[in-house]
Amino acid sequence: MIPENLKYSNDHEWLKMDGEFAYVGITDYAAEQLGDITFVFVDTLDETLGQNEQFGEVEAVKTSSPLMLPIGGEVVEFNEKVDSDATILNSDPYGEGWIVKIRPTNPAEADALLDAAQYAEFIK
Repeated sequence: MIPENLKYSNDHEWLKMDGEFAYVGITDYAAEQLGDITFVFVDTLDETLGQNEQFGEVEAVKTSSPLMLPIGGEVVEFNEKVDSDATILNSDPYGEGWIVKIRPTNPAEADALLDAAQYAEFIK
């Protein structure tokens, strides 16, 4: 299931615009590829990063992977639920499993991201 209301990056992050803010998480596909996720590390709170810059890292039982911002913005919130229970990324990556909330510096960057159909084709 790939939600239609989100945008997707080639790095398997999703983006949901919400007024002046946006939410970022990893896709179900990414969570499946990583396996059992054990920890999410975000040390960029209150920092402004560019598009495709690393904002954190996700660790699974056998690997770790960088987390990249699909669009540039200021990281204004790290999801406390994910911080205390990273397995939410495996069970609900598109809902409770959002990772950071950002204030986009250039919301138009989202226009270049993949829509659900394009992302589905990308992961085939």
